[in-house]
Amino acid sequence: MNFLAHLHLAHLADSSLPGNLLADFVRGNPDDTYESAIISGIHMHRRVDVLTDNLPEVKIAKAWFRPETRRVAPITLDVMWDHFLSRDWAKLSPEISLPDFVRYAQKQVTQILPESPPRFVNLNDYLWSERWLERYSDMGFIQNVLNGMANRRPRLDALRDSWQDLDAHYAQLEETFWTFYPRMMAQAKAREL
Repeated sequence: MNFLAHLHLAHLADSSLPGNLLADFVRGNPDDTYESAIISGIHMHRRVDVLTDNLPEVKIAKAWFRPETRRVAPITLDVMWDHFLSRDWAKLSPEISLPDFVRYAQKQVTQILPESPPRFVNLNDYLWSERWLERYSDMGFIQNVLNGMANRRPRLDALRDSWQDLDAHYAQLEETFWTFYPRMMAQAKAREL
C-alpha cells in the first residue's frame, strides 16, 4: 500500500492517520519516540505492509513483472493500488469525497510536522500542495511518480521500466485490486488490521 491506501485504511480503522503516514520514515522501534496514538499508527502501517505483500493475489501480481523489474514490483504495485483507490474513490468511500478526505487527512498529519523527521516534512511539502493523492487517478502521474522515485534512488532505477509491466497488465491488476482491497477495508472497519 502507498500513501492514500494507508491513510484510507487508518481512517476506516479509527487509527492515527499521522502515524500511518509517518511509518515509512521511522526506523526500528518507535515506542520511546512518539505518543501512543502515533505508535499505534506506525505499527498498523507495518502490519498492513506485511499483510499486503503476503496476499496470494499480490504474489501472483508480482510474477507478472519482467525479470528486470521484478525486484521493484512491490514498490510499483503499492503505487498502482493507490491509482485504483484514487480513481474509484467514489465507489469505495461514497460517504466522503476524495478532496474532502485529503483535506481531512492533511489537517491531521500537518499537526505532527514540527516533531517529524526532515524527510517526512519534505514529503508533506509536495504531497498536499501538488495534490498527489488525487492525481494518483491519472496513469501519467503514476509514471511520473515511478520516474521520480527512480531519480531519487538510483538503485531503484528499474522503477522507471516497471511502468511497462503496469501498462501490459492493467486489467489484471485492476481485477486483483478489487479482489483484495474491499476485504482489507472490511478488516480495517472490524479493527482486524
